Amino acid sequence: MGQIENAPFNLYNFHKSLGVLILVLMTVRLIYRLVHGVPPEPKIPAFYRIAGTVTHWALYVLLFLTPISGAIANMFYGASTPFFGLFEIQPFFVKNEDTANFIFARHKLMGFAVGALAIMHIGAALFHYFIRKDGVLQRMLPGS
Repeated sequence: MGQIENAPFNLYNFHKSLGVLILVLMTVRLIYRLVHGVPPEPKIPAFYRIAGTVTHWALYVLLFLTPISGAIANMFYGASTPFFGLFEIQPFFVKNEDTANFIFARHKLMGFAVGALAIMHIGAALFHYFIRKDGVLQRMLPGS
């Protein structure tokens, strides 16, 4: 029965671990992009290029801010942030549940925004592949 009672806590620790992993992967991705640049722009109307650029950078910003805000809120709550049971990041802020709750509320909104932007991004990639057939999706794939 103990495993069932701890299941929500384990799921929450998994959520926190995923946040740390996303932050690490986004850092590696950003460094790679800065070092290697981006593939050449496809020949598409300016509206699509601008919309893609804005969405792309909004995802970058949110994929950094969302896990950072979650970790900071978690620390203000007085809890450590685990990484898949390998190690834990200990809180280094003075416990303040009001501040934690304030940040957690924004963290939740950012999570919904990431989801919405990701769905929009996937939809746009599929639109370019199946309808416009303009090579935008192929540009995103490795080795393009």
